[in-house]
Amino acid sequence: MLELRSREPNISTMGRCFSISPVLLFLLFTFSPPYALSLPIHEQGNEQHPDNNVQSIDMDPVETETLFKIMETMSSDRNWRVSNPHPCKPGSSWPGIECKTGEHNRLYVSRLDFGTPPNPTCKATATFPSEIFDLPYLQSVFFFHCFYHTRTTISLPQHSISTSSLQQLSLRSNPALVGPIPPQLSALKSLQVLTLTQNHLVGGIPEEIFTLTSLIHLDLSYNFLTGTIPNLLGSLKNIEGLDLSYNLLTGPIPDRIGQLGLLQKLDLSSNLLTGGIPDSIENLNFLVFLALSNNRLTGKFPEGLAKLESLEYFIMDDNPMFVPLPHELGRLVKLQELRLANSGYSGNIPQSFSQLLNLSTLSLQNNRLIGEIPVGLTGLSHIYHLNLSRNKLSGVVPFDPLFLKRLGRNLDLSGNPGLCLDKSEAYVRENIGLNVCGSNRSDSLVQPLKAEASSEFCISIYLLDVLCLWALYQLLL
Repeated sequence: MLELRSREPNISTMGRCFSISPVLLFLLFTFSPPYALSLPIHEQGNEQHPDNNVQSIDMDPVETETLFKIMETMSSDRNWRVSNPHPCKPGSSWPGIECKTGEHNRLYVSRLDFGTPPNPTCKATATFPSEIFDLPYLQSVFFFHCFYHTRTTISLPQHSISTSSLQQLSLRSNPALVGPIPPQLSALKSLQVLTLTQNHLVGGIPEEIFTLTSLIHLDLSYNFLTGTIPNLLGSLKNIEGLDLSYNLLTGPIPDRIGQLGLLQKLDLSSNLLTGGIPDSIENLNFLVFLALSNNRLTGKFPEGLAKLESLEYFIMDDNPMFVPLPHELGRLVKLQELRLANSGYSGNIPQSFSQLLNLSTLSLQNNRLIGEIPVGLTGLSHIYHLNLSRNKLSGVVPFDPLFLKRLGRNLDLSGNPGLCLDKSEAYVRENIGLNVCGSNRSDSLVQPLKAEASSEFCISIYLLDVLCLWALYQLLL
């Protein structure tokens, strides 16, 4: 249920072009519905669908009135009371709403979506509607780019919300959503997905949130949260995705992180975290994505790091590590991306890295690496992005012409004065910022040899023509 993405653009795919036949384009744009190219953004997992067998149009009048209040607070797309007096009526239900049959064969709202067409858009004066917690069968709520003008907070009703059936609460990209995360959200015992990303939330992470043992996905990224990561996070036994990135969190990574046995994605990047990677991380047998970049982490890697046999993405740029690169990383054979740039790593590039046959990206730039590039890296047939620039590497670059051609400009070896290219690869020396072995630096700055020879030949022919014309002119005088 997790979508794993690299933070850097895929350079090799950005430049590709795909052709589509004119007939296919005609059919696509002629017969596709107008909303086909603009789908609403939903969270993955446990998505609810409307009951297609619903025949009744009867709703609880109290719930209907609650819906009208929510829509009047959120949207000015239409006069909802007049245009849609029966919000769940089959065939004419509101956009962005899903309903199901509940007690006494009545219709009840199970899902509300706001902010992206064809769902209702949010007006400039929209504020967070606490009435959503009064809808007893509501399971999923999504607010995308709704609160962008009028400042508002996550407000809860005065009475208890423990009877709520809410499973998913998602507030994404709401710059006017401010204030702290209410500890009272812990009363939503059915909650499985809590997404509060790209807002303007402040304060600490409430410890009460970690009592929601039903949580599968918790995303509090891109806010202004402060304080430490509570030790109680070890209570989230069912969590599969945890994203606290791009905040102002301090202190160490709690050792209890190792108790999250089902965790697949862990992103703590771009905070102010200190200390090292806890040894308990070796217990995360299902971890696929690990991002710890742009923190203040130091110290050695855990000895049990190689036990993360499911790991495919390890992103740990921009930390003051200042230790040798651990050869144990070469045992993470499922790795597709390994990013360890700007972190003061020393020593040689481990030969074991040649065993990472699934690797597509290797970023080791701006460190203190020495020695030669392992010959085995040439055998990484899936790699498309390799950056070893700004180190102290030396010797002849071991990559064959096919390897150099495949990577093209996605290979960067510049800033290593001791590295040089074999003469047979001289034609690519400018692309990767290296000299040809045995040449001086000034030679590397001129045009390729073939171009120089061609230019000099053309100049010589031109001068010969001039001389011949001058001699012929003299004979005719």
